Amino acid sequence: MNIMLFHSTYGLRPAVRDAADRLRAAGHEVWTPDLFEGRTFDTVEDGMAFNEEIGKDELLKRAILAAAPYSERGLVYAGFSLGASIAQTLALGDEKARGLLLLHGTSDIAENASVDELPVQLHVAEPDPFETDDWLSAWYLQMGRTGADVEVYRYPGAGHLYTDPELPDYDAEAAEATWRVALGFLDSL
Repeated sequence: MNIMLFHSTYGLRPAVRDAADRLRAAGHEVWTPDLFEGRTFDTVEDGMAFNEEIGKDELLKRAILAAAPYSERGLVYAGFSLGASIAQTLALGDEKARGLLLLHGTSDIAENASVDELPVQLHVAEPDPFETDDWLSAWYLQMGRTGADVEVYRYPGAGHLYTDPELPDYDAEAAEATWRVALGFLDSL
């Protein structure tokens, strides 16, 4: 598979590069665009402040420009938290998208969004301060209405960005379970 993997609000950190290497080792071609142009952050607050400074439209523009040279191949869009929301937006707007892998995040869904049985897999903590149960229930139903084929995996007791070993949220068991299931998902596409 050709995978476009977007980083979280922390920026393009080692955990994202390590994830890309894990995917490559499984036989996938992976791109990890740096939407923050080299900036990384130690706290979610600093990353969110920078994200707001750039603005959602500029961030999406950067993501679209990064994906455009490869989209004809049929991409799987993937991302971590903020990157997951970006991946979701791009996948729902790309008729050639092959799949959507969401790690730790989702996004609003455009009212006119429509896909033809796009395979979607979401991995999220339970509970998650950024992805509440009510939000996820509504998101799941709305994604189904778009035509997506959605699977949701919850990880009780894990922190929000539980796959990043450099963060306090890290949960080794949940991270390994996530990658095992996600790699199976990608192999099925």
